Amino acid sequence: MFDKLRNDEDRGQVGIGTLIVFIAMVLVAAIAAGVLINTAGFLQSGAEETGQQSSDQVTNRLQEVSSVGVVADNGSADGNVSTVNLTVKKAPGANNIDLSTTTLQFVHSSGSTDLTYLDGAANDTRFSVSTVQDEGGESIVDGSPVLNDPADRARITLNTSAIIDDYGLAEGDTATIQLNTQSGGNTEIRLVVPETLSGADSVTL
Repeated sequence: MFDKLRNDEDRGQVGIGTLIVFIAMVLVAAIAAGVLINTAGFLQSGAEETGQQSSDQVTNRLQEVSSVGVVADNGSADGNVSTVNLTVKKAPGANNIDLSTTTLQFVHSSGSTDLTYLDGAANDTRFSVSTVQDEGGESIVDGSPVLNDPADRARITLNTSAIIDDYGLAEGDTATIQLNTQSGGNTEIRLVVPETLSGADSVTL
């Protein structure tokens, strides 16, 4: 009789031990599942963010409409292109583009210059922006020039005589402009000055 009770107690202890191990395994599995779910969510969120940033870099960019150079008739830049006017629009599929947060890099044989927006006259380190066409009706938002409609056009003005040692772009000169929007969209514009500027007030570049 005592042996039977002892065997029952042993089986009870084994059963409790097994139950404890089972509960521990369930808890470990639940914790592991929670970690996996959180990790999967984090990875998905990161992938979506990366995808959105990549998409913005491709779509949220500027598109060149025209490039015109103004020929100086006095001063050190006399006879050279002293001012460059770039007319731009937002690229197809782009969201609103705030030109005040756009940066510009001007590359010429004399060197490279980084320019930012200035609400005023362009100089050796700043470019200015004016409205050409405002189809969206809100080209100026909180004091900043914004392209918010596919038909909107803005003019970016560069003072090339100030950028290039007071001489501007000479006949036959070339230069490259890189426009970078806040989203990382990049647009490259190549300027080529005609071989002769004699008698011209402005030229297409």
